Amino acid sequence: MSLSLQPGAVTVLLGATQAGKTSVMRLMAGLDVPSTGRLLVDGVDVTGQPVRERNVAMVYQQFINYPSMTVFDNIASPLRLRAAPDVEARVRSLAQRLRIDPFLQRLPAELSGGQQQRVALARALAKNAPLMLLDEPLVNLDYKLREELREELTQLFATGESTVVYATTDPSEALLLGGYTAVLKEGRLLQYGPTLEVFRRPASLDVARAFSDPPLNVATAHHHAQGWQLRNGPLLALPHVASPSAEVVVGVRAAALRVTARPGDVSITGRVQLAEISGTDTYVHVHSAMGEWVMQLTGVHFFDLGASIVAYFNPQDVYVFQTDGALLSAPQEGC
Repeated sequence: MSLSLQPGAVTVLLGATQAGKTSVMRLMAGLDVPSTGRLLVDGVDVTGQPVRERNVAMVYQQFINYPSMTVFDNIASPLRLRAAPDVEARVRSLAQRLRIDPFLQRLPAELSGGQQQRVALARALAKNAPLMLLDEPLVNLDYKLREELREELTQLFATGESTVVYATTDPSEALLLGGYTAVLKEGRLLQYGPTLEVFRRPASLDVARAFSDPPLNVATAHHHAQGWQLRNGPLLALPHVASPSAEVVVGVRAAALRVTARPGDVSITGRVQLAEISGTDTYVHVHSAMGEWVMQLTGVHFFDLGASIVAYFNPQDVYVFQTDGALLSAPQEGC
């Protein structure tokens, strides 16, 4: 792959487990040496340069702190190493921003998991390194803590003082952090660009799938004189789609499906296979002749399992891909 990070911005490495996110970050940090290729920092070749010679800060998904040092000393350690002035003021400022100032004299083992991760984040921020690498730092935290820390990290990274690389499997984290997103799959870079642009105009079906949670609803469609016929589904009018073949792949994001019809909608009929409430949304799994599709409805809704249900969507909200996965058409404003 060839990837040039946007300086002073957040780049999210988005991909499933074993997509290559951690491998890329270890290469950036100097923990691993590439078998081929080069790593350049500000135009200088640092390939093979060990991590101790690089000014890099890292935060892992595990809570890595110095167990015999207090929270204060953990955060202060990188400041003392470079003989920074006003160590105490800097430590207290970071601790206050991450809401761990009441625990400065405790040992890490006396803290909860979320508090320990805040300590690791504060220590990384204290280093003030030009490159900060965060490898799924919130994955081991509970839902509420993840939501809180995501918002805090967005504010902390907004200063542009460091180039930040943040690895995650969660598309919602990429959208919340903003900046830029690099979508990875099986060690390949599929797309890199501003996060909203990648989300709204995925270059391929693989990118759209990686950037969809709940999963993207996918079906094949064949061309007819009247439009595109979904297999075992409705006929779609897609006059803007010009395909080199008579078959395309259609993708519909879960949030584009509704239980009430609007002008121009088409429908699919099925039965409720599962209805689950997650946060402020309800995910409804619909078993239809087209397979299992998922709806994401805002708010709390209740459905009887096995009940008949009709799901509606507008053809203008679909993504259309060639059979090889390349994007043919995307909704104008994204969905």
